[in-house]
Amino acid sequence: MTEFTKIGVLGAGAWGTALAASLYQKASDASTDIPVWALEAEVADALSAGQGNPTYLRDIDLPKMQASTDLKTLADCDAILAVVPAQFARSVFAQLADMIRPGTAILLCAKGIERDSLSLMTDVLKETIPSAIPAVLSGPSFAADVSRGLPTAVTLACEDEAIGKALMEAIGQPGFRPYWSNDLIGAEIGGAVKNVLAIACGIVEGLQLGRSAHAALIARGFAEMTRLGTAMGGRAETLAGLCGLGDLVLTCSSPQSRNMSFGLALGQGQSAQDILAARNSVTEGVATAPALIALAQKHAVEMPICEAVDAILSERTTVKDAITRLLARPYKGE
Repeated sequence: MTEFTKIGVLGAGAWGTALAASLYQKASDASTDIPVWALEAEVADALSAGQGNPTYLRDIDLPKMQASTDLKTLADCDAILAVVPAQFARSVFAQLADMIRPGTAILLCAKGIERDSLSLMTDVLKETIPSAIPAVLSGPSFAADVSRGLPTAVTLACEDEAIGKALMEAIGQPGFRPYWSNDLIGAEIGGAVKNVLAIACGIVEGLQLGRSAHAALIARGFAEMTRLGTAMGGRAETLAGLCGLGDLVLTCSSPQSRNMSFGLALGQGQSAQDILAARNSVTEGVATAPALIALAQKHAVEMPICEAVDAILSERTTVKDAITRLLARPYKGE
């Protein structure tokens, strides 16, 4: 496959809707068939009526879309942007498996690690739809920016260079620039780890510990990300790029990030349960944290910042005690 003529979107949360909007903006013909699957009927109805996505992407003008709650609308797509949350991907992929053609390219756009199995999304895809061509789309990209057509650059990881470049041509445009890599593991680890680190940075902001602490946390968090990624077979240069360091800097620097805003509320004294109860969208870092620590232990990788976040979320420690322990760690070489 060197050309992708019909692309669908699996998932109509904020990020899925933004990616769909980008595809519609790229299409020169308003009648271009770009099917979008939504879990909620009210979301599908609003998108189909040209009323935007008031549930997940409020106050943003969006093109009228061909949205449905029927997975079969994706059956004849050449490629599918899979934007369902990581913890629900397996069940949705299993439903989709018998509907799509062998050799369909699946671009994994959710950033996380399956909590029960410790599987990356590429592994989940291989187990549920083994005939699919796996690819990963990850990088510094807020849904609101992409949906407005603001300049954004991301990593598109695919083992086959020809297929990867065909996918780049299919989804890329001046305001949405994908860069090809063949390092799927690096792209996935970067996207998953940065969500947990963003919670930590949010806590630092909520406690008003200063910009110096914030910068140190990003730098040391990046070291943790790189250690795990390379231990699992990813490349350090991938993690130093858009899908690693780039995404980390963005997500850790703005409360527009769901993960950072979650940490910000934690630092201000709110409980994790209360924060999550007030949200209608998934905060991936919360579910990823325990899976990430289990994965790090499996590969004998030290990740003290991520471990602290997991301990706070599981209420094994308090925010104050977690910070005290981090600051009391022995001095060592960088």
